[in-house]
Amino acid sequence: MTYRQIKLIARPEKEITADIFEITTQEIPTPSEGEFVVKLSHLSLDPAMRGWMSPDTESYIPPVELGHVMRASGIGEVVESKNESFPVGSRVMGLMGMTEYALTDGKGINLIPKELPAEAILSVIALPGITSYHGLFEVLKPEAGQTIAITAAAGSVGSLVGQMAKNLGLTVVGVAGSEEKCQWLKDELGFDHALNYKDADFAEQLTQATPKGIDLYFENTGGAAQTPIFERMNAHGRIAVCGLIAEYQKEVPDLGPSWLNIIKKRLTIQGFTMPDHFHRIPEYGQVLGGMLMKGELKYRAHVIKGLESAPSGLNLLFDGKNTGKLIVEL
Repeated sequence: MTYRQIKLIARPEKEITADIFEITTQEIPTPSEGEFVVKLSHLSLDPAMRGWMSPDTESYIPPVELGHVMRASGIGEVVESKNESFPVGSRVMGLMGMTEYALTDGKGINLIPKELPAEAILSVIALPGITSYHGLFEVLKPEAGQTIAITAAAGSVGSLVGQMAKNLGLTVVGVAGSEEKCQWLKDELGFDHALNYKDADFAEQLTQATPKGIDLYFENTGGAAQTPIFERMNAHGRIAVCGLIAEYQKEVPDLGPSWLNIIKKRLTIQGFTMPDHFHRIPEYGQVLGGMLMKGELKYRAHVIKGLESAPSGLNLLFDGKNTGKLIVEL
């Protein structure tokens, strides 16, 4: 029997194009001692994948080597095993790549409950959830009564950050790129304010929504929203820099705000990426699963079908055309 996998064969110059990938067909592997084979059912498409394609060897995780399977998170079922910790029938999640089957020794692979829908797992318990949880609780350290601003607030990470912050008693200001997304943040997720950064008077709207200033800032985008939010920060404010999706496909990144306010307002700014904290996935996953089961977190998924749709699907993230967590159903 054979299966398909997608390999990265060239680096993207700016935008992600179909010619940088190659779909290949392989024989389904046989596991050696300590290994097992996973049949994947769903893949997660995430903004971080754009960075993994770049040649930057000084980033937080090595780039995908040309000719190798494109890195991606996924979930699936163990169909053949010579590893006692992962018997046949186990449901697992991990960085198994853009592939229909994966051979692994279990490193970086986690067992997951069979009863939860795949969309719930990839939207809440996988990378978006652990990123949201770590950034909010470990980096921003929120306190009830504070005001938090979140960019890409309708995205898979931002929407979870906002809900968790709201549940803690914070005033939540979400920033998104369409009226539909802003409506969803307010009507469905209960954000206090949802602002469209494309509005000509965005800075004025932000000032009106934050009469007491902004204490915490969860940054996912860079771009047009960054400077107005930065200028509204209160003294001793904290900024978690999780992503800069507006900058990833630009040859020269936009200029950021002046560092002067970092001094004047004694701001704390911390970048973070989850590979540094993968050892905490079981801990974070348990907490997030509890929140999900209690109905404390809502999500929406944008599902596309078939392995072949994954490369073009990635561009939905950078065009802002996805409506929820972007998932490929195999």
